[in-house]
Amino acid sequence: MRPYEGLLTAMITPFHPDGAVNDDAAVAIARHLLASGSHGLVVAGTTGEAATLTDDEQVRLVELIAGEVGLEGAVVVGAGSNDTRHAIELTRRVIAAGAEAVLSVTPYYNKPNRRGIVRHFQEVARAADGTPVLVYNIPGRTAVNMGPDLLAELAQIDGIVGVKQANSDELQPIDGMAVLAGNDDIYAACLDMGGAAASASRRTSSALRCGACTTSPSTGRRSTPRCTTSTRRCSSPRARRRSRRR
Repeated sequence: MRPYEGLLTAMITPFHPDGAVNDDAAVAIARHLLASGSHGLVVAGTTGEAATLTDDEQVRLVELIAGEVGLEGAVVVGAGSNDTRHAIELTRRVIAAGAEAVLSVTPYYNKPNRRGIVRHFQEVARAADGTPVLVYNIPGRTAVNMGPDLLAELAQIDGIVGVKQANSDELQPIDGMAVLAGNDDIYAACLDMGGAAASASRRTSSALRCGACTTSPSTGRRSTPRCTTSTRRCSSPRARRRSRRR
């Protein structure tokens, strides 16, 4: 199975009361999610509060999770930035730390034009040096949308293999790209059109616990998955502490 197929659960980052990352809790959560049916984890993504982590904290978290559970499931890591230089450096560092694929968000706040977006992802893919790159289209958070025609153009860049699509209105196949459902409510629709995976949070995980259908990445056939637990239900009371303080 490729590291961007199946059910990839967006994992929270648990913290100690003083704001430091709780390593023991992070490993426990990762093991629980993989044992409960996830094919892999998204570490340091939106759910993992990457925006509140320093680069060193983020890289250390990837080293920890990849070292502890990397043989049990895929480790996909968020490494995006609105600064291309920073995105390049972070991409290199998380790959060296054990990331099997990189999730790279559209540059936010700057609102680059089409040419700028293409150039940004060309440099990210070059920095990944063969490690799969998933671009992340989430206009609700970045204020920039990558339409289907732009995604098709990005698919021509060596190393860019897929898109995590969080614009539900534009969910559709993209030639040359694997499509991952980025919102819980489009998971079934993504599977129906032949999508590769879902990066799931609470509602999708809850549906799977109730026996919803999924597609086997190996056979392409529908099956009833193993139980999957919500990242939010297994979160520490301190897990979202930093966001609440901001």
